[in-house]
Amino acid sequence: MRLTKLEHAALIIEQSGKKLFVDPGSFTTAITEAAGAVAVVITHEHADHWTPEQLTRLVDRAPDIQIFGPQGVADAAGGFPVTVVKAGDEISVAPFTLRFFGEKHAVIHESIPVIDNVGVLINGSVYYGGDSYTVPEGVEVDVLAAPIGAPWLKISEAMDYVLTIKPKRSFPTHEMTLSKAGKAMTGDRIKWATEQNGGEYFALEPGDSLDV
Repeated sequence: MRLTKLEHAALIIEQSGKKLFVDPGSFTTAITEAAGAVAVVITHEHADHWTPEQLTRLVDRAPDIQIFGPQGVADAAGGFPVTVVKAGDEISVAPFTLRFFGEKHAVIHESIPVIDNVGVLINGSVYYGGDSYTVPEGVEVDVLAAPIGAPWLKISEAMDYVLTIKPKRSFPTHEMTLSKAGKAMTGDRIKWATEQNGGEYFALEPGDSLDV
């Protein structure tokens, strides 16, 4: 299985010639290659995690692609056939098994409504919590997509999140709001947190891949 990081929060997981997309949003280069795409997971409705344009590109190139997201995504993406998922759900879209965790986005500010959000565990190995600090209880995470920059993110909380999950490997995600210096600084903090439990940090850039 191969994981490829795209810009910001977007990922591609490939196995046996099939592809799973996660969170292709407004900060991610337009998706033009979707051969073999069988599913897309959208963790929540914010535009940096999905747009109608990105989803249309995927559907046009892979008409049988299945779309998964929480109720908030289904409501926002009314023109698309979104299968609603919630914490505790497990779905197979060969060759991928998807387990979902959590229900809500991290708090940005008390004045901003808290929306639906799900984390996803892919093939029992790769975990991405979307915009949340939801811990996948009872799971040994091989690879963690660790957010490093967001309006809702405080680096001490992001570090504690990694310390709690104890991934064998981690890499940075949700970083397009950061400067080059800020990305390096916060990446170093996540690297430290990963290494405290014997894990390894990979400073993936958009287009970089990791074999899982």
